[in-house]
Amino acid sequence: MKKYLPNFITCLNLCSGIIGVIAAYEENYDYALLCVVLSAVFDFLDGFTARALNAYSDIGKELDSLADLISFGLVPGTIAFTLLRPVASLFPYIEYVGFLITVFSALRLAKFNIDERQKESFIGLATPPNAFLWAGLAFSLQQLCVWEYAFLRDYYYVVLLLVAVSSYLLVSPIPMFSLKAKSLKWHGNEIRYIFLLGCIVLLCIFKQHAVSLIIVWYLVLSLGQMAFLRLKNRQ
Repeated sequence: MKKYLPNFITCLNLCSGIIGVIAAYEENYDYALLCVVLSAVFDFLDGFTARALNAYSDIGKELDSLADLISFGLVPGTIAFTLLRPVASLFPYIEYVGFLITVFSALRLAKFNIDERQKESFIGLATPPNAFLWAGLAFSLQQLCVWEYAFLRDYYYVVLLLVAVSSYLLVSPIPMFSLKAKSLKWHGNEIRYIFLLGCIVLLCIFKQHAVSLIIVWYLVLSLGQMAFLRLKNRQ
């Protein structure tokens, strides 16, 4: 029985993702963000449970990727779709560009499954933080009363740029740190503690609107770490 528990949790991730897609399509971004949060929790728990019970399986690995594609690929793609929908009357079918995020999320997940280098860190932006970036952005725009069709029509090119940048980051060769730590010591975990400190500051200042800013902070630190290591290797 225990070998089925991780897969059951993965299915909860999938169900949360499906609800998130519906919420995003209907522009209920608070529920969409909540679904992304729940999916991330289930995504952590299925792996944790599999390790704790030694209940690994090939079907579990494949199911996990399929669930992640819905929860962290289709949800942000649908959000981008809705952000571009107001300009569809001016540029027919432009809203479907948003689903490039879903396509590149699929490529990202496929690469991750066969890349042995990504056991302790990532190469390219993982799909969960990318989903948080989009869900947090849409949530904040709506909650801060910036969510107006006129506004989106005027700044649709910003959304297109974000789609392009997001899609690139998913499959980019940029190394990005993982929050997984082997110990709680400062040495070897410096960037993780700096990241967490920044998260606390952002949450204190922006509260629930800090979600997308936290992902930007993560990207800045990852790029900074890459630049620092390259400079160090040249010396």
